[in-house]
Amino acid sequence: MLTNNTIEGLHALRLNAMAAGVIEQREQPDYANLAFEDRLGLLVDKEIMARGNRRLGRMLKAAKLKLPAVIEDVDFRRPRGLERQTIAQLGECNWVKEHQVVLVVGPTGVGKTYLACALAHSAVRHNHTALYLRAPRMFDELAIARADGRLSRLMATWARIDVLVVDDFLIRPLSSDQAADLLEVVEDRAQLRSTVLTSQLPVAEWHEAIGDPTIADAVLDRLLERANRIELVGESLRRTDSAKPRNAK
Repeated sequence: MLTNNTIEGLHALRLNAMAAGVIEQREQPDYANLAFEDRLGLLVDKEIMARGNRRLGRMLKAAKLKLPAVIEDVDFRRPRGLERQTIAQLGECNWVKEHQVVLVVGPTGVGKTYLACALAHSAVRHNHTALYLRAPRMFDELAIARADGRLSRLMATWARIDVLVVDDFLIRPLSSDQAADLLEVVEDRAQLRSTVLTSQLPVAEWHEAIGDPTIADAVLDRLLERANRIELVGESLRRTDSAKPRNAK
C-alpha cells in the first residue's frame, strides 16, 4: 500500500519516470541489495534522462529538420571533399557558442542538406535551438508576413533561434525586396547567432546573385567574416545510389 501511494504521488508530481523506476525496483529483487542512496540515485537519474529525452524531442520537432541526419552517420567513404576532423570539430558545436556561420556549397545531390541537418541536430543535442528553412519558402514567408503585418514578429522569432539553417540559398537570383529582407535576417544574426547556409552556387558568385551591389556587400561582409566553409564535390549521391544493384550494400 505504501509503495502504491508513493507511485501515485510521483505521478501527481509528474515524476513519471521515477514512478516507473519504483515499480521496476519493486519487481526486480536484485535492487534490494543496493543501499537506499544508490536506489534513490538511480530513480533520479532515470527521471533526468527521461526529461532530457522529452526536451530533445520537443526541440527537434520545433527545428523542423528536413532529414533525420546525425553527425555520426555522415559518410566519409566517398570522395566529396569532406574532412573527418573538420566535421568532428563542428559536431562539438563550439561554432554555435561563438556565433559563427557554416557555408556548405557544392553541386546538387552531394549531401549538403544532410550535412546541414546533421549540424543542426548536433546543436540541438548540445541544448541549442534550431530551425530549418528552404530559402525560397523563407522569402515567401517574409512576403506574406509583410502583407499581413507580422513581419517584425516573424523576424524577431527567427532572430532568437540559435542555429538557423537556410537550405538552397540563392537557388535563383533575388529580387530587390528579397535582397533587402535577406540583409535584415543576416543583420539580426551577425555575431549574435549562428547560421548554416547551403548553396549550389559557388560563394564567388553570391554577390551577383544577390543583385543590389550595396546590399550584397553588406550581406557578404557579415556572412563571410567568420565563416566555416565546406566545399563539396563529386557526382550526385542520389544517382550513384540508384545505379547500384538492389542487393548491393
